[in-house]
Amino acid sequence: MNEWIYVALFMIVGAIIPIGAIVAGFIFGPKKPNPIKQSTYECGIEPVGDVWVQFKAQYYIFALVFLVFDVEAVFLFPWAVKLGQLGLYAVVEGIVFISILIVGLVYTWRKGMLEWS
Repeated sequence: MNEWIYVALFMIVGAIIPIGAIVAGFIFGPKKPNPIKQSTYECGIEPVGDVWVQFKAQYYIFALVFLVFDVEAVFLFPWAVKLGQLGLYAVVEGIVFISILIVGLVYTWRKGMLEWS
């Protein structure tokens, strides 16, 4: 049971440190807003035009699809490294996992999410 006390202590300290830093910033930080501090900063150049820039939703969808397949590749790497030492069940599970990925790729391809226009 003593091992779990250390885990709980680390979790508590891990939560207190960032929360304490944020609270200290609010308490001790300067609070003198003015128009110059509230303006948009663009690498030392005076901002021109409106600060609101709207991106197409396609960029976000493309990034999410990339992220999903990238994370799945990370999950497949250890399986591929130990493929020769795995039993039949693990090989079948890997093939099912790859099949699900292929179905997802075909779905996104047919929906046109991979088209960059």
